[in-house]
Amino acid sequence: MAHFRPKFITFDCYGTLTNFQMAEAARDLYGSRLDDARMVEFIKNFAAYRLDEILGDWKPYNEVVHNAVERTCKRNGVTFHDEDARTIYERVPTWEPHPDVPAGLAKVANEIPLVVLSNAMNSQIMSNVEKLGAPFHSVYTAQQANAYKPRFKAFEYMFDMLGCGPEDVLHCSSSFRYDLMSAHDLGIKNKVWVNRGHEPANPYYGYVEIADISGLAGVVGL
Repeated sequence: MAHFRPKFITFDCYGTLTNFQMAEAARDLYGSRLDDARMVEFIKNFAAYRLDEILGDWKPYNEVVHNAVERTCKRNGVTFHDEDARTIYERVPTWEPHPDVPAGLAKVANEIPLVVLSNAMNSQIMSNVEKLGAPFHSVYTAQQANAYKPRFKAFEYMFDMLGCGPEDVLHCSSSFRYDLMSAHDLGIKNKVWVNRGHEPANPYYGYVEIADISGLAGVVGL
């Protein structure tokens, strides 16, 4: 895959480019009510319920967060309040990019069109994209696709909108469960895993590993 020059570099946003801070939000809200071990369990359950909530028919992301928080609280014996879920949801547009992202994207942005495919609402995503410090050719959301990743429908919407196929893109993500497994199954041969430390390596899915976005330019020979 060395120096493959795609028509587009497609990205997951939250976690890969934007510093995903659901765990921090949960700690801020529930840390005073749970000891360290129970807080770790709460965060693990919260991540699992968020994934479960997006696997069916599309629904607004505020509902995804609300339901996931409510289910996590129930499982962990914590009193649930609607305003807690709303507070977490409203933090999303304030999140900043990982420190390596603006300079890393700048190395490739003028040579290859950049595209975001994000599990976001239209009202959230541009605040985060504008903080990334690079021009994007297109930004696609789960709301537009009427499906969240890892569902194939989200990726297929992106292909349709770009007028391209799996062979034309390099997909870049820090997540196997949300992105790279589906990308593999859909025939995206050229993949980059950004090892942010929140999932273990899984070589079966065929990718180039980079520590952060500063390594992306080397993957495409820039």
